[in-house]
Amino acid sequence: MRQIAMSIAVVAFVLTTFNLRAASLAGVNLPDTGKAGGTTLVLNGMGLRTKFSVKVYVGGLYLQQKSSDSSAIIKADAPKRIIMQFLHGASKQQMTDAFDDGFKDNSPDAEKTMKADLDRFLAVVEAMKNGDQMVITYVPGTGTTLDIDGTEKVTIAGSAFGQVLFSVWLGPKPPTTDLKKGMLGQ
Repeated sequence: MRQIAMSIAVVAFVLTTFNLRAASLAGVNLPDTGKAGGTTLVLNGMGLRTKFSVKVYVGGLYLQQKSSDSSAIIKADAPKRIIMQFLHGASKQQMTDAFDDGFKDNSPDAEKTMKADLDRFLAVVEAMKNGDQMVITYVPGTGTTLDIDGTEKVTIAGSAFGQVLFSVWLGPKPPTTDLKKGMLGQ
């Protein structure tokens, strides 16, 4: 009995000392914090992307400080990140179509003003399978980076592309309103 109590005390100490917390949604655990460009980001919220009742991915939004103001988040020239943990596979064509639809729905002028950047981004998007992770990070002065399963695919300089990309989830027509609300912590 004493060993059990001692074990529980050690586990409690380790968890509180090292702050090993994580948020969970649909069986996906995301850490409470992360680093982007030397800045600590906090998990703002998590949402579930579904399509035809299929759980496609869990999306987590990371910011310097929590916010539910989607417009301010999009426009802020501050580090931010979206992590998408896939629960279902999607072909390269499905992925590029989804991003393209998101651009058209939320930033229709971008196709004229930054077509080359959109094309560069869509060219490196890959098919995703259950368990894959896509990470999109914006860092002022560096730009927006797409990382797939730990491999950097592209970085697009400037804040304008980051705003267009983050508007896919946080703009007026997100993939689903539940996903946007979850990422905004609502």
